Amino acid sequence: MKDPRISQLAEILVDYSTRVKKGDVVLISAAGLEAMPLVKELYALCLKRGAKYVEYSFSVPEIDRNLYNLANKQQLEYFPQHKLDFYKQLTVYIGISAGDNSMVMANARQEAMVAYQKLTKPLVDQRVKHTRWMVTRYPTHAAAQEARMSLDEYEDYLFSACCIDWKAESKKQEKLKKLMDKTKKVRIVARDTDLRFSIEGLPGIKCDGRFNMPDGEVFTAPVRDSVQGCITYNCPTIYQGKEYNGVRLEFTDGRIVKATAEAGMTGPLNKILDTDEGARYIGEFSLGINPGIRQPMRNILFDEKIFGSIHFTPGQAYDECDNGNRSAVHWDMVKILTGDGEIYFDDVLIQKSGKFVHKDLLDLNPAKGR
Repeated sequence: MKDPRISQLAEILVDYSTRVKKGDVVLISAAGLEAMPLVKELYALCLKRGAKYVEYSFSVPEIDRNLYNLANKQQLEYFPQHKLDFYKQLTVYIGISAGDNSMVMANARQEAMVAYQKLTKPLVDQRVKHTRWMVTRYPTHAAAQEARMSLDEYEDYLFSACCIDWKAESKKQEKLKKLMDKTKKVRIVARDTDLRFSIEGLPGIKCDGRFNMPDGEVFTAPVRDSVQGCITYNCPTIYQGKEYNGVRLEFTDGRIVKATAEAGMTGPLNKILDTDEGARYIGEFSLGINPGIRQPMRNILFDEKIFGSIHFTPGQAYDECDNGNRSAVHWDMVKILTGDGEIYFDDVLIQKSGKFVHKDLLDLNPAKGR
């Protein structure tokens, strides 16, 4: 029996998020074969909305890892120009992750992954800058296991975080965006964390279901050389197939001058931060505000939206809020402030222990019972 929530999610992605219309050229790209029910719904809806061409593709991460482990230098340097040529025709891109093993890349050659990431960055740039794009997740047993849930529990969690009134959420987010726009300096204080930085002149950007699903954050970026102090992240973070815990970063004049991680991962952490100069500077600062996401799931699309969290991201800045930082890395690392943490905007307390206390932001707090 088809889950009606799949159809509901497909309608949100097509009609609200990407606004598919007559004449569009659409690519639905799924990583993992389990996403087929959602791909089927999306494909049919895009055709009904009048898209002149709809293509769908499936990739299998277990096969993809062979590129990093087996490819020679020449193969790793071959740029897929045919893909870029097709991407230049796209007006809509919908990406779906439905992998059956989040650790599939754990033992892949890291240097090959980094090199190929740099090589294919023009593909990402093309879809991000020139299409109405959306990325989402489809519930799988593997994702449920990562989240320490049954599949039924995970499905309920995912759909409750995605299938909400995004127009109403957007109106609530507007208040936080306006406050960010007026703010010059930020301070974040929590256990083993004391960060100070400026966001003066950098806009707040609402994330209200247009590009990520689930969504639910408002972000900006620090002035590149303004970050001082330290932060210790308390959420697991998976990057290039490896899990990092207890990541601690120390900053001087914006640059990460010391980086450590638990369980022998300090070396791999620093190797990634040495990818290029920009990897040791911060490209994004964001507050997670999705009322339906309250715990880590080892899935960054969810974890960065945890209500009462922040993410403070080494690497590339977004075009919408560009502090000038450039990098092949964009690594969202999350700290939950619920029960321990304070956020100040221009010395005014706006959030305490993961709950908004500023009078203009009280509507963002989840309703009782959520």
